[in-house]
Amino acid sequence: MKPYRIAAIPGDGIGQEVIAAGIAVLDALAERAGGFRFAFDRFDWGSDYYKAHGVMMPADGLAQIKDHDAIFFGAVGAPDVPDHITLWGLRLAICQPFDQYANVRPTRILPGITSPLRHVTGPELDWVIVRENSEGEYAGVGGRVHQGHDNEVATDVSMMTRSGVTRIIRYAFELARSRPRKRLTVVTKSNAQRHAMVMWDEIAAEVARDFPDVTWDKMLVDAMTMRMTMKPQSLDTIVATNLHADILSDLAAALAGSLGIAPTANINPERRFPSMFEPIHGSAFDIAGKGIANPVGTFWTACQMLEHLGEKPAADRLMRAVERVTADPALHTPDLGGTATTQAVTDAVIAAIRGDNG
Repeated sequence: MKPYRIAAIPGDGIGQEVIAAGIAVLDALAERAGGFRFAFDRFDWGSDYYKAHGVMMPADGLAQIKDHDAIFFGAVGAPDVPDHITLWGLRLAICQPFDQYANVRPTRILPGITSPLRHVTGPELDWVIVRENSEGEYAGVGGRVHQGHDNEVATDVSMMTRSGVTRIIRYAFELARSRPRKRLTVVTKSNAQRHAMVMWDEIAAEVARDFPDVTWDKMLVDAMTMRMTMKPQSLDTIVATNLHADILSDLAAALAGSLGIAPTANINPERRFPSMFEPIHGSAFDIAGKGIANPVGTFWTACQMLEHLGEKPAADRLMRAVERVTADPALHTPDLGGTATTQAVTDAVIAAIRGDNG
C-alpha cells in the first residue's frame, strides 16, 4: 500500500474546520479506494502561533515540510494581525521558497448550484485560471521612506522576468492542450503597462508557435472582467499575472456560485519541492466556530492534490461524491443559500464515497 505523507497546515479561522473535514474525507477515500493511504502531520502555524512567538511559523518550518509529498493548507489571516504579516509570514513564505510558480484555479458550475449570471448553465462556465505565482506584483520589491511626513514615498515594484513569464505561459499552453477545447486566453494590461505587459504579449506569441493545436487570444484585464460575465462560454483556459489572476479568480468563483466551493493548487511543476493545495475562501472569521463553513472548496482542492499525486481514479471518485452532494439543495451551506452544516456536508460526501461503485 502506497503511503503519502501530507503536511496539514489548517492555519486560521475556518481553515481549522475545513482541513479537518478534508482529512476525514481523504481518509475515507483511501479506505474505499485501496492501494494508498495518508499520513497527516499537523503543523499549528498561523496567527495564534504569531501571537505566541512573534512569527507565523518557526525558522526551520520549510525544513520540516520539504520532504512531504504535498501540503494541505487551510487559510491565513486574522482580524487582529495585519494582513501583510499573515500573508508574507506563512502562505507566501511557503509558495516562494518552494517555487510553486503555477497557481491553478479551476472554476465551473457544480450540480445543484445556481450561477448569479442569468441564463448560464454548467457547460457554459467551465474554466481553469493559471496564475503566475512567484513574481509580478507579489515579488516583495519596494519600500517606504520618510514615513509619517508629507513627502512619504511608498513603492511596490512589479518584477517580471523572461524566464518567469515564459515558464508560466508554457505551463498554461500545455494545460490548454490537455483540455477538450484546446483554447487559451492570455490576460495582460499592455496598453498602459508598456514594458512588462508588452513583454508578456511578446512571449505569449513566441510560446504559441510551439502549440499550433491550441487556439489562443489575448485580452486586457479590464475587458476580461466584462467577457467573463457577458460571454463565459467563450473562455476555457486563462493565464494572467499574479495580481490580475488573483482578482479574476475570485470573480470566477463568485460567478460559479460561491467562494466556498473554489479550489487552488500551488504547483511546483518540476517537483523539486512539495506543492501546496488550499481552498481560496480565506479565514472568514465572521463564521469561524459556527460550524457552517462550506468544505466543498477543500474537497475540490483535495481532488487536485490527488491528481498531482497520480491518484486520478481516486480524484474522480471524490469529485463524483462532491457533485452528488451539491446536487442536493438540503446539503447547501449558508453561502449557497442553504442551512446545512460543515459536518452534514462532510458526512454526506463520505457516504457518497462509500457508496460509489464507479
